[in-house]
Amino acid sequence: MEVDEPGGLRERKRRRTRAAISAAAIELFLARGYDSVSTVEIAAAAEVSKRTLFKYFPTKEDLVFHRIADHENENAEVVRARPDGCSPLEALRRHFIAGLDRHDPITGLTDDAQVLGLARMIQATPGLAHALGRWLARGEDALAAALLETTEVGDELSARLIAAQITATQRCLATHITRLLLDGRPLERTHRDARTAAELAFRRLGTGLDAQFARG
Repeated sequence: MEVDEPGGLRERKRRRTRAAISAAAIELFLARGYDSVSTVEIAAAAEVSKRTLFKYFPTKEDLVFHRIADHENENAEVVRARPDGCSPLEALRRHFIAGLDRHDPITGLTDDAQVLGLARMIQATPGLAHALGRWLARGEDALAAALLETTEVGDELSARLIAAQITATQRCLATHITRLLLDGRPLERTHRDARTAAELAFRRLGTGLDAQFARG
């Protein structure tokens, strides 16, 4: 049996199909609202069968959240890859600030109209807001596991409490930054304000957490 090489014809076709479905879904969602669009309509707009749609996106929610799926374990990966002598919190602070500087949408700092539209839609759709919470919870679990594995933080509960505080701080920052942009704040001004807010948030967080990592 012929095996498709990475980047081969079949793989390129799969990527094109996935991109077409995603683009069709996002266009419909932003035009009419998430709850008003059916998967049948999305499949028709993308010119694929409903079965093909669910092959690429097992749930309707995946059509919204697949763009951030790769970020789910990001905090855990940052903690595991941090250099010697760098605390988990400091590694995550540097990573968040770097994300702001490159306008990474995961930090909330982007003026891409489609990304902002999706953010507004998620906030206004209870089902999506709930799904976002589940996504954040999985990332929080991964971060707790990384803290337990790479530091002497103590027991599992301690690791989970710390992970929850870090995740909540990042979520609040991203939500605050996105709201500034949705309210019409210029990107560069928001960048400066976001950097200041992030430094303050991580400094306040560190006042209580860094002592717990002293042996890490």
